[in-house]
Amino acid sequence: MRVPWMPEDFSDHLAIANAARRFEEVARVAETIKNAGIDLEPTLDHAAIFTDPPFMVAGPIKKLGYVSGWASRCYPSPVDGQDYINVSARLPADCTARVKGWADYIAVVHPVDEAARNHMLSQEYGNPFIHHLTLGLVAPERGGQADFDYAETLVRFMVRCREKIQETLVEKPGTLIAAFPQSVTDDGDFPRRCEEWLGNLAEGERQVETMDGGGFLIQFFVLEGDRLEVALRVGTSQTFNPKSVVKISRDEISAVQR
Repeated sequence: MRVPWMPEDFSDHLAIANAARRFEEVARVAETIKNAGIDLEPTLDHAAIFTDPPFMVAGPIKKLGYVSGWASRCYPSPVDGQDYINVSARLPADCTARVKGWADYIAVVHPVDEAARNHMLSQEYGNPFIHHLTLGLVAPERGGQADFDYAETLVRFMVRCREKIQETLVEKPGTLIAAFPQSVTDDGDFPRRCEEWLGNLAEGERQVETMDGGGFLIQFFVLEGDRLEVALRVGTSQTFNPKSVVKISRDEISAVQR
């Protein structure tokens, strides 16, 4: 299995000062996670890149084949009390950029006003800069399970992964955020059963919600300073869940990173 790394032609398309440091970090952590027995997807799930104006990133990645706003959505992102907009770009499955290691998605995050722009630039990471990278975890086999039963399989799996990653990295992970198809969350037995699946996770360490457009998406940050995230997705029809983005932007991430 290939450990995700910086695309071989990254610098030909994007001039990002902190890119090498971020990709070196994700390669190191990916190797640690793999050695803990957790399988990773061959490319990153997504990269979140802060920029102003957005065309500085959206233009170059369009030439690579990314489709900006592919799900006809954008996501308000209240980072550090400032207003940003997250526009997701998707790399089609048959795009040749995939073999060079480009992520499935790139979230182009831009400030909406001068205050947010000044806050972003004051961190002196450069413009644009990579905020975080996200490793994709290989989902457990479904084996014909119905949505509800598969939700249990995925949640229990991700709780175990979170525990393993915390042990191996010796860092406290972020909130486990799990979004499920509406058929799961509408089930009258779901609240009680989900409490069982989540085990010993405290209330402030998890958030459960319905996934807009269907599918499963479970994610959490693994490094302090919100520099690296892991995500498991199955059958989603959009990059992110709007409610999740608000929670993550408000409570999980900051432009002030170490």
